[in-house]
Amino acid sequence: MVYHSPMGAGDSSQVKVLEVAGRAMEDQFIRVPWSIYSNDPNWVPPLIMERREAFSQKNPFFQHAQWQSWIAFRDGKAVGCISAQIDRLYLERHDDATGFFGLIEAPDDPSVFSALFSAAESWLREKGMNRVLGPFNLGINQEIGLLVDGFNAPPYVMMGHARPYYGEAVERLGYRQEQDLLAYELNPKNFGMPPVMQKLLDRQGDRVSSRIFERKNRRDEFEVMRDIFNDAWAGNWGFVPFTEAEFQAVGKELLMVVPDEFIHIAYVEGEPAAFIVLIPNINEAIADLDGRLLPFGWAKLAWRLKVRSPKTGRIALMGVRQKFQRTRLGPALAFLTIERLEIPVNRRGIEKIEMSWVLESNQGTRNIIEKATGEITKRYRIYSRELD
Repeated sequence: MVYHSPMGAGDSSQVKVLEVAGRAMEDQFIRVPWSIYSNDPNWVPPLIMERREAFSQKNPFFQHAQWQSWIAFRDGKAVGCISAQIDRLYLERHDDATGFFGLIEAPDDPSVFSALFSAAESWLREKGMNRVLGPFNLGINQEIGLLVDGFNAPPYVMMGHARPYYGEAVERLGYRQEQDLLAYELNPKNFGMPPVMQKLLDRQGDRVSSRIFERKNRRDEFEVMRDIFNDAWAGNWGFVPFTEAEFQAVGKELLMVVPDEFIHIAYVEGEPAAFIVLIPNINEAIADLDGRLLPFGWAKLAWRLKVRSPKTGRIALMGVRQKFQRTRLGPALAFLTIERLEIPVNRRGIEKIEMSWVLESNQGTRNIIEKATGEITKRYRIYSRELD
């Protein structure tokens, strides 16, 4: 199906939007951001191989979701892109006929944004959706949110980047703020346990313990972590549980770059109660590869990860079981897992850590991060719109 921009919107030459179909168009879709960010020193080109994998049917997200993507063309040149998704697990849990938009990239041109969103919204409407949320790239447990503040530094691994005009362009189309997500930056030298928390843990004696990830039992370990995560986050806005296939796939990718000592699981009386995962910021290592691992990208990436090692990292997964969250032990468990990272990250020379994303409304988690001297460095926004 072909969508055209409204007459008189932006540039006088018409914008044509085509559904992505086939490998050649998928490659065009993947490459659109290169033109958008050609003069942005803080954009990190994604690995093309990883993007192809994410959009393939091998991605376990598509076991419970359907999607479509589009490219906007002007004078035969690809100038923008967008996707739309419908997640069956989200609908089963929230029952609100809501679909998602994502992967939005476009020049500072209202006609391109208008044509792209018209295509995504029409597809969602045809599928019976009454409301749209986004951006989700592709689901809520992946990269989400539109950067609206903090454009002056590159994104950390698995976090997004955007042009400063994106927010205004989306709002011009009738989208409004649904939620804001925060990224905090911390100095790992400040990971020490607050004295009041240490005293609380000392009083627990042998009831509370922690250990590093056991790679030899990785499948079982990932199931323990998935169970904690799905319990810990169940009450959060927009929550969709990780499936076993999704978490195992995430875990497989993590273990390619994450040392075992960057993953810790805490226990209360033998019950898995909390966990944390810190990912070395591979964006440092891939920033100049232009998305390609061949012919020499593999060697550069391996050397940078194993020998030079990134100087930054991101705490991307963390959770404390709900039964402990509203007790004094809840924040103590969170601090315990954070503290366990102090020695390994300092030994490996990591100088800054991002904790992201955190809902602006999640004051409990924000208090813990701010007590660890975390400072907000980026803000991402989820937008919503009712479909007419």
